[in-house]
Amino acid sequence: MMESLKHECGIAMVRLLKPLEYFQEKYGTWTVGLDELYLLMEKQHNRGQEGAGIACVKMDAPAGEEYMFRERALGSGAIAEVFGRVHAPMQELTGKQMADVSFVRRNVSFAGEIYMGHLRYSTTGRKGIAYVHPFLRRNNWKARNLCLCGNFNMTNVRQIFDSIVQMGQHPRIYGDTYILLEQIGHRLDRESERLFRHGIQAGMQKSDITRYIEDNIDMANVLRTSSGIWDGGYVLCGVTGSGESFVMRDPWGIRPAFWYKNDEQVVVASERPVIQTTLFVESHEVNELLPGQALLISKSGEMRLEQVLPARTLSACSFERIYFSRGNDADIYQERKALGRQLVEPVYKAIGKDLKHTVFSFIPNTAETAFYGLVEGFNDCLNQQKAKALMDLGTDAKPTDIEDILAQRVRSEKVAWKDIKMRTFIAEGNSRNDLASHVYDVTYNSLCPYKDNLVIIDDSIVRGTTLKESILRILDRLHPRKIVVVSSSPQVRYPDYYGIDMPSLQEFIAFRATIALLEDRKMDGLIHQVCEKCRAELEKPADQPVVNAVQEIYAPFTAEEISLKMAQMLRAEDVEAEVEIVYQSLEGLRRACPHHSGDWYFSGNYPTPGGTRRVNQAFVDFVEQVYCASGRQDEP
Repeated sequence: MMESLKHECGIAMVRLLKPLEYFQEKYGTWTVGLDELYLLMEKQHNRGQEGAGIACVKMDAPAGEEYMFRERALGSGAIAEVFGRVHAPMQELTGKQMADVSFVRRNVSFAGEIYMGHLRYSTTGRKGIAYVHPFLRRNNWKARNLCLCGNFNMTNVRQIFDSIVQMGQHPRIYGDTYILLEQIGHRLDRESERLFRHGIQAGMQKSDITRYIEDNIDMANVLRTSSGIWDGGYVLCGVTGSGESFVMRDPWGIRPAFWYKNDEQVVVASERPVIQTTLFVESHEVNELLPGQALLISKSGEMRLEQVLPARTLSACSFERIYFSRGNDADIYQERKALGRQLVEPVYKAIGKDLKHTVFSFIPNTAETAFYGLVEGFNDCLNQQKAKALMDLGTDAKPTDIEDILAQRVRSEKVAWKDIKMRTFIAEGNSRNDLASHVYDVTYNSLCPYKDNLVIIDDSIVRGTTLKESILRILDRLHPRKIVVVSSSPQVRYPDYYGIDMPSLQEFIAFRATIALLEDRKMDGLIHQVCEKCRAELEKPADQPVVNAVQEIYAPFTAEEISLKMAQMLRAEDVEAEVEIVYQSLEGLRRACPHHSGDWYFSGNYPTPGGTRRVNQAFVDFVEQVYCASGRQDEP
């Protein structure tokens, strides 16, 4: 992706179902769970570059000894830093001490049975170690301790915040993770109190009541009574001090979660192939957590699945398939190829059906799979042309004519090379644009100057900034007759509000091009009409349905008209080649990814009321703070 969308977060959990002695005897080390957590996190490093954190619960620790541990760090090297700290005390132990599980339990912090990890990418702009998951809520009663992490963003934080304030709580920080921690913690307290009363009524006393509470906590009830108010996309992962573990997915299935269980452990991660690679298991052995479902593991290690919230209309994130998730997932790989293959017809039209004088390539590296699909599609197209040409030759065909036809090939080259090192030097100031032109290099003489078209595919065009400032200028050095920039995803028109860090509305090139078209055609009055409709939607009570009024901005134009305007806006004056932009259609996306219908980035069809309210507010903010403030058009 030329200007990559910032990734969402990732989660990982390992719950050992056997004692540490079992792993020491079978595998020669008790650190199996800790090692697996490291692999699960490292293989999801793409999901979070701002920080990482891990937590551990040590079961059956005696009173007076710590039983919940946490380490967090900031930066792209946070995973290595965190695990380095965890392993540092172990380096001082002898081999005999490390193999003595009883000794390790007493003297090593992260020698536990439950491990939880998190990779963070902020979607709120809040920085610092205080915002790195897991978050920890402490209490002197083990069952009331709560550690929480997640891949999520709540769209109704104010509503959740007000609800817990009304219950008498005083949250220290206004942020969805802290608020959820306090909200779930409050329900955990109530659950503990309920069991305490039952214990008293049954004649239990002192530590017997404590054990009764720890053995009977109903986390499904805790989650059910907490989550009814939530609006957003989420996968929440948590553990209590007494050893109750849970993972819960939002009822729309927006954010992903997968799990695997055998007789030794339960493992959870945000992506399927991560579990496959870490544990050497097949795809069919890894299960997807269903929308509204919770995976619950009791203190004793019994796992169950429970439908905490009713499943809603499935809206699994389509950008997971296009870009965010690892491409080595079998299904995702085929879907990305299908996205490329479906672009054959519009690309063929864009090159004037001149395959002979066209070179195909891709923007490294995420668009590579879609590129394979595009080339395969053109090979099929060319084979059909060859078959027709051979038949037209008839029975008197000369061998040289047949050879000429069979020699025709779809021409593909690696035209663009990404210079990773240069990105660290791209800074602010007047030198930014000049330095940006060196982020990519080209393969010189890879096409015939002024004769060949160049088709270059990327997985998405979001802002268009790098395309204008860097990519098109670089590709123009090869002197193509025409540059066709292809996006394997549809036009990104709307922000995400469910856990992905995306640009604001006015930063999308599709949005800017649409506003420009309205101005060009003297239709800019529609901008203020839509703004008023957005305000009206925002004034509706929370229990009334809302509509995305911003969709009306795009309604007067076809996708092709908007793409044409984009090409005009992004083609700098010093670029000689003709430029055309070809986007995937929304229908094509849905055919390629039929089980991931969450396409609000492209369609504006947000699955939750909170997302719709947020986009209406974003348009009002644009008109008030950007459009009118720029002096382009005063409000009537």
